[in-house]
Amino acid sequence: MTDATPPAGQAAARFATRLTHISRAGKHSHGFVNPPVSRGSTVLYPDMAGRAEAGKHRLEQHLIYGVMGGPTQWALENMVAEIEGGTHCQLVCSGLAAVTTPLLAYLKAGDHMLMPDSVYGPGRNFATGHLARNGIETTFYDPCIAAAGLEKLFRPNTAVLYTESPGSHTFEVQDVPALAEVAHAHGAKVLMDNTWGIHFFQPFTKGVDCSIQALTKYVGGHSDVLLGGVTVASEEDWEIVRGTALALGQFASPDDCWLALRGGRSLQVRLAAQEKAGIAVAEWLRARPEVQEVLHPALPGAPGHDIWKRDFSGACSLFGVVFRPEIPREAVWRFAEALDLFGIGASWGGFESLVLPTGGFVTRTAGSGEFGGELVRLHIGLEAVEDIIADLEHGLAALHAAG
Repeated sequence: MTDATPPAGQAAARFATRLTHISRAGKHSHGFVNPPVSRGSTVLYPDMAGRAEAGKHRLEQHLIYGVMGGPTQWALENMVAEIEGGTHCQLVCSGLAAVTTPLLAYLKAGDHMLMPDSVYGPGRNFATGHLARNGIETTFYDPCIAAAGLEKLFRPNTAVLYTESPGSHTFEVQDVPALAEVAHAHGAKVLMDNTWGIHFFQPFTKGVDCSIQALTKYVGGHSDVLLGGVTVASEEDWEIVRGTALALGQFASPDDCWLALRGGRSLQVRLAAQEKAGIAVAEWLRARPEVQEVLHPALPGAPGHDIWKRDFSGACSLFGVVFRPEIPREAVWRFAEALDLFGIGASWGGFESLVLPTGGFVTRTAGSGEFGGELVRLHIGLEAVEDIIADLEHGLAALHAAG
């Protein structure tokens, strides 16, 4: 990467410090603190020798043509690679594109993929729809499977092990290092949706080859951009991912990149505040009589807590709540609709709290995700914890009201 190496004084700096200073011109430069938005399509060359040379630099941060990126995209790519602990990041237009682009990069007709049953819904749809139509078969596996069980699912043509930890909606924590070891023994690449783990899970120290982030969420932080990032840590994987992204015409708007770059400056502060608030709210809900279980990996005794404690340095503010079996779906919907501070919405990672009942909306085919009661996913924003809890009390009162 170009310009990604921090000055000597920042090289050993803590994460929050590196986020504050990476991709900036430096304190001795005369100009604005933030890099400007750089928009453009056509790149002009002073002579034909320079134009002829340009094609040799498609894997680099080099001005060739607008779709190949420019200074604003490069600044954000450097930041995301820093967050993920990788060497190169490819920006794409959305979180879903960050899922589909590497799948198209690493899979071809006749290949087989292993994907967790808890995977992000549109990722499942892409596997069972587009990939299946193009001769790529997917086996969905229990996300909590042990390495020995996963070993039995591999085939001679298994090219990709896909992971997502914790899983969408039900927050299963996967033993990624153990599963990655099995995959590599079979010559398969390991892809991971690391949006929940963001910086708390360092994928390339755990056997992951390609890490996927919906930058729409915590990096953007303000629920006003759509972006994705695909990060790798080897030149081999960079050539595969970058080549596919260019072939697909994947592009991220410089204006959205600038907004995400600005959001990234405060990422560490927001993550810390929302982690603390999320755990406080989860602990409060755990004590409520209406609640059967709270699916928050950072809570002692919660499903996946031991692996989370071993592999993660923190937790984000998204978790699940399982209501007692006797509470019907319509009551859970009343709970969600009665909340004032929580919007009913699917995305997360922004400054605002969100609620999403998922009963009847989640597809599972490998027998996982059975919890006995109605499930609600909560995202805890930056509101005062006391106000959030008061709002949840109001919602729970509505849950008990006659339908």
